[in-house]
Amino acid sequence: MTLAKDEARERIDQLIPELNQYAYEYYALDQPTVQDEVYDKLYRELEDLEGTYPDLIQEDSPTQRVGDQLAEGFNKVSHDTPMLSLANAFNRKDLLDFDRRVRNLTDLDIEYEVELKIDGLAVSLKYDQGRLVQGATRGDGNIGEDITANIKAIQAIPLRLQEAISLEARGEVYMPKESFLKLNQGREEEGMALFANPRNAAAGTLRNLDPKVTAKRQLNVFLYGLVSQESLAIDQQDQSLDYLTSIGLRTNPERRVYSSMEEVIDYIENFQAKRSSLAYEIDGVVIKVNDFKAQEEIGYTVKAPKWAIAYKFPAEEAHTKLHDIEWTLGRTGVVTPTAVMDPVQLAGTTVKRASLHNADLIKEKDVRLEDTVVVRKAGDIIPEVVRVDLDQRPEDSKPYPIPTKCPVCQGELVHLEDEVALRCMNPQCPAQVLEKANHFVSRNAMNIDGLGQKLIEQLFNQDLVQDTGDLYYLKKEDLMALDRVGDKSASKLLDAIENSKSNSLERLLFGLGIRHVGSKAARLIAEEFKTMDRVREASVQDLTQIDGLGQVIADSLVEYFKLEESQALIDKFAQAGLNMDYIPTRSLEENDLSESTQAFAGKTIVLTGKLSQFKRNELKEILIELGANVTGSVSKNTDLVIAGSDAGSKLDKAQELGVETWDEDQLLAELN
Repeated sequence: MTLAKDEARERIDQLIPELNQYAYEYYALDQPTVQDEVYDKLYRELEDLEGTYPDLIQEDSPTQRVGDQLAEGFNKVSHDTPMLSLANAFNRKDLLDFDRRVRNLTDLDIEYEVELKIDGLAVSLKYDQGRLVQGATRGDGNIGEDITANIKAIQAIPLRLQEAISLEARGEVYMPKESFLKLNQGREEEGMALFANPRNAAAGTLRNLDPKVTAKRQLNVFLYGLVSQESLAIDQQDQSLDYLTSIGLRTNPERRVYSSMEEVIDYIENFQAKRSSLAYEIDGVVIKVNDFKAQEEIGYTVKAPKWAIAYKFPAEEAHTKLHDIEWTLGRTGVVTPTAVMDPVQLAGTTVKRASLHNADLIKEKDVRLEDTVVVRKAGDIIPEVVRVDLDQRPEDSKPYPIPTKCPVCQGELVHLEDEVALRCMNPQCPAQVLEKANHFVSRNAMNIDGLGQKLIEQLFNQDLVQDTGDLYYLKKEDLMALDRVGDKSASKLLDAIENSKSNSLERLLFGLGIRHVGSKAARLIAEEFKTMDRVREASVQDLTQIDGLGQVIADSLVEYFKLEESQALIDKFAQAGLNMDYIPTRSLEENDLSESTQAFAGKTIVLTGKLSQFKRNELKEILIELGANVTGSVSKNTDLVIAGSDAGSKLDKAQELGVETWDEDQLLAELN
């Protein structure tokens, strides 16, 4: 029912701070207090109200994070206070020299505030009366670029502070390692050039002219400085960061204050050893004199403050010999090269294989067999070949011949004009068919439990299936003919296959492995068209009307359903009895829940230890269906911890915080 304008205004005034608080808890604190469905429902309500009354849209509404207009370029921004660089230290002597210089320039007692040096892009954020009004790059330190639209697309940056104060904060926008890995995997599958490291990816994303691209790439931020803090009666760097945190800005929790350089050096050695375990990339540690009065006395050079220094970690690289290059085929037909090398230690692990990304890179770096190569981990994650040590190249070395035939089906490899990748164009290539089947049965697609890669390979090798549609026509005797499949496991597999028939439409759409159509796009399409028949008939124009769906996805989907093979596969699924309709998620309104299930509705629950009566994922899904928010860590916001045997630190922390804990028997009693 449409609300009157006054009622809508009142409701909007309630929704915006509530949604912004939930976003702050999720993105900045990593401690969500409501499940995604609750947030999504409130967000859609806000969208509907703003759609009915556009003049009620507020600047800090979460719906205004991403605009529809592409920027033609970035305007220049003059920094009120220059964004200076830092002098560098590379060893213990440099740090001790810095310590001596600092203490000679002031008689005040010296403490050092120590922070991790995030490998990202420096930015300035300006707030006016608590509202975000400008985001800018560092540029040359005096003049940067106005990237406000892209800054607003970063969920961890609040559009409104928790105080109506005017200030400028500075920090580092970065790309988390997980986001970097997903981004490059997607680009590699599509034959696009890869980002070299998370910093380059973050910089490229922030300078993209489309904020929607920025929003998709899941950047994050740590603030490290407060400009013009005199009016706030803050005397020290650590106090300024505590204040930024208190008003809703994200700061790095690993900061410390020490009174001696020896303690600082211990901190540096500790994080240099465990940098690969962090969720973000660091390239060093920043050391600042903590007291602002001491900073003022110590002063500045033309380029940098004398009271701060950046200790730079040495690049962690290793030399090894490359013996072979293996080419593997993905489900989209992209052929990817991997270097096979002598084992070498890198970032705490033994590395024997490293990515070469694509044929163009092999040519560009002139990588050859039996070369000595330098390897490192991009973003501390992916081993990659950086360069060739030409001084150690054998005299009889010859350029590596780039393959022209698919390593599996021997079909022609094509280098499309708009791609850097080689691609096998044969849709019947066995490796592509196999990879598509593995994707089809995966957890986020049709979720056929127990049907792993080795069993799928056997099914194809023994000609029991030729495409994913044949999975639904398998008999028990077919499965029992496979290695290590007995009567009981065959029955379980058939049950899992049968259960998957009732999945909602979006899982089937995602499982088809249509190029560019990920799980989120599949859900948007299913929600809009409701049935497979309507999806098959949808035009590019129909698809691009869906908010969040672009031209590339629409073109790909329409082209897929034009193929006779695709139509035949969908018909095979339908004849086997698969559900072809969208099944909406059940409403979690309190009045839809029984009295017993309301015990879980709205509660934040953590599972820990070994569970004997449930599979962890199954239990998580049950609790979410009953309205709970299941998280991975215990905090003061946790309502309940369910502990199996051998529960460790999470149970200890729950007891320390006084969080209610249940064993499985208690849980079963409540569920029953």
